[in-house]
Amino acid sequence: MVGMSRAVSEDRGGSGTRGEPTRRLTDAEWESHRPAVFGTAYRILGTVTEAEDVAQDVWLRAVTADLSEVRDLRAWLVTLSARTSYNVLNSARARRESYIGVWLPEPLLTGPDVADRVLMDKSVSTAMLVIMETLTPAERVALVLHDVFDFPFGRIAEVLGSTSAASRKLASRARARIAQVEARPLASRDETERVLRAFKAAADAGDMARLIELLHPEAVYVADGGGKVTAARRPVHGADPIALLTIRQTEIRRPDAFRIIEVNGQPALATYRGGVLVWLDTIDITGGQITTFRRLVDPEKLAHIGHI
Repeated sequence: MVGMSRAVSEDRGGSGTRGEPTRRLTDAEWESHRPAVFGTAYRILGTVTEAEDVAQDVWLRAVTADLSEVRDLRAWLVTLSARTSYNVLNSARARRESYIGVWLPEPLLTGPDVADRVLMDKSVSTAMLVIMETLTPAERVALVLHDVFDFPFGRIAEVLGSTSAASRKLASRARARIAQVEARPLASRDETERVLRAFKAAADAGDMARLIELLHPEAVYVADGGGKVTAARRPVHGADPIALLTIRQTEIRRPDAFRIIEVNGQPALATYRGGVLVWLDTIDITGGQITTFRRLVDPEKLAHIGHI
């Protein structure tokens, strides 16, 4: 991951020095730092909805705080976002462990109009967030704060209620788990879009041979219906079974429109029926073939993408 904020201070919110005027958060400051607040929460939680809730909570707390002694406002807000996200993730752990089927992150719309690069690096890729879900809450916080925002381990220890040494070990363990994703080169956007369009055309035509050609022989298909709609609850392995499943799904759902959108920094295929988004496909590619095919069909996770 890419370090994005240096010289993190040890500032804390609190009462200003006696006689000094109280300093409050301005609208301009919040708009400047909100992407970092949201980006912290999204990386830790993996859902747009929860990250938005965290950002709102941070704003409510920050707008009433006396910031007179805060020298690095961005670092202070990111710390508050990380601590809040850590609490949310701990409280939601049981729910996530009992999740029906495969869990996929809630897609984040990205693109050239995103105001802050904090939302655009590899640490928000779908593949990375899937791996992040296998980490403990503490490992996630340590990794995000150190590797993305360049926080010192002493500051991270305060967020986690731990020690610098323990925080360092947490980040090291997490880094080892995600090394496989960071080492894997991402296909270009042009290639990803080309393969998505070709896959869509073959599925609509019921062209089994073409689908198998586009899929790596050891490809993996995962779907997330969240227990709300029909979806494969276990990964499907192999080009032939994935191709057959895709054709059957297309025949059953009969989608009538699609468009390529950008989520988590890469092209994704949004498929619609009657103007309603029915699924969102993201892929990993190696050597021009799909190695991982992810289909998100959970309507709650698709809701913020919108319909046509």
